[in-house]
Amino acid sequence: MTDDSGDWLSSAGSRTQAVRAGIRRTHEAEHGEPIFASSSFLFASAEEAEAKFSGELAGNVYSRYTNPTVRGFEERLSALEQGEVAAATASGMSAILALCMTHLRAGDHVLCSQDVFGATVGLFDKVLKKFGVEVTFVSLTRVDDWREAATPQTRLLFLETPSNPLNAIADLPAFAQLSRDLDAILAVDNCFCTPALQNPLALGADIVTHSATKYLDGQGRVLGGALVGSEALIAPVVAFNRSCGPTMSAFNAWIMLKGLETLDLRMRAHCLNAQRLAEWLVEQPGVEQVHYCGLPNHPGHALAASQQRGFGGVIAFEITGGREAAWRFINHTQLMSLTANLGDAKTTIIHPASTTHGRLTERQRSAAGIHEGLIRIAVGLEDVEDLQADCLKGFSAAQHRR
Repeated sequence: MTDDSGDWLSSAGSRTQAVRAGIRRTHEAEHGEPIFASSSFLFASAEEAEAKFSGELAGNVYSRYTNPTVRGFEERLSALEQGEVAAATASGMSAILALCMTHLRAGDHVLCSQDVFGATVGLFDKVLKKFGVEVTFVSLTRVDDWREAATPQTRLLFLETPSNPLNAIADLPAFAQLSRDLDAILAVDNCFCTPALQNPLALGADIVTHSATKYLDGQGRVLGGALVGSEALIAPVVAFNRSCGPTMSAFNAWIMLKGLETLDLRMRAHCLNAQRLAEWLVEQPGVEQVHYCGLPNHPGHALAASQQRGFGGVIAFEITGGREAAWRFINHTQLMSLTANLGDAKTTIIHPASTTHGRLTERQRSAAGIHEGLIRIAVGLEDVEDLQADCLKGFSAAQHRR
């Protein structure tokens, strides 16, 4: 079978694209994408080598910037995100770095949500400032604050929605309008929802960023990141990757390709389990607040319902007793995995204030709503009754001081 899928695949549904997009269809590769584990590729002649190196002729040159397996992942993810092209990177943070190094320069200004992932705050607040880029952190939910904080030098708006870990929701069409008014790029981290639940590009964003390490893989196996958008915005990122090398390996790309095949099924299961666990947590003594946008009393519930096709798999809740009680809760659970990763088939649990957001200042954590009694659960695919039983062990320990 030849690679003639382009004509019909472009109009196929997202679940079909998740399984079929990015495959060069041959008899050998129809049901299993090969891993091109090669550092470089051969040329038929010196003339062909020159043409491919210069870009005059399309083709594979060196796996730092052209690898068929990586390209397959990029094409599949781009199709799911409804973008023109994608650029894969070695991790989610390297994707954000590539975005910034490509589209910012000294003297530029960035507006960033104050409740993004802790490492993202560190990148913007510490690394970029060394290169003369100014950053202002603003509330995710108040668009007018972003407009007031903007300057003539504002070139990038960066946000996550839902936010990590409190599930705050950004009004994406409103931010898209603001970015157009400012002539700035709107970049949206779509890690929590993935294209199975949300398509920021269709809502007006310019670039989508991913930590593919999370739900796109889905089993906590490998690291990866990606940027998706228009050819005009992503082509410079590809050039940056070529020169600087924060690229995805062929093996990791193959893992991600297989992960995308089941993404829709997994995300629906994550959403169902998280909804049930969140509703149960609301009723438990000692729980002060549950942060999950699937709950009707969550301040972003209606907006999430209008932008997303599900509410995701991450819950945060605040327990009475602060850090001491939170740590006792976590230390006495047995089923959930104590790790900072999320998006895994296995449920994970973490104390954000001392781990994922631990390098933030106390003031930054307070502004982001990361309190000492906050616990994050990234709900996996286990039976919800078993997760509830595990939480009861934690609640029992948290309510009894040593």
